[in-house]
Parts: sequence; structure tokens; C-alpha cells
Amino acid sequence: MAKNNYKEKHMAMPIESHVTAAWASQAKLKPVSKVNIPDEEQVMNAKEYVDSNEK
Repeated sequence: MAKNNYKEKHMAMPIESHVTAAWASQAKLKPVSKVNIPDEEQVMNAKEYVDSNEK
């Protein structure tokens, strides 16, 4: 059986982009739980993305 070279070649490519993630620009951090609170612009961008991709 032939080896799947395509899969091995492209395994290192990440699917998601962490640069544009909501947690990438942090506005606040909760002191006890260390939960990130994104700034308002990132929240609005995430809402627009979700609203545009509704079924």
C-alpha cells in the first residue's frame, strides 16, 4: 500500500489563525480565574462573523 505523502507534507500547516482570534487582543484578565476578557472591538467582530455565518 502506498504511503500518504500529501498528509505528511501538510500536517505542519495550522488550520486556524490565532492572530485573529478573540483572545489575541486582551482588554482585561480576571484575577482569580485568569480568564481573558477581549476588548469591545473584538467582541463586535466575532458577533458580525457569527451573524454572517448563520444557517
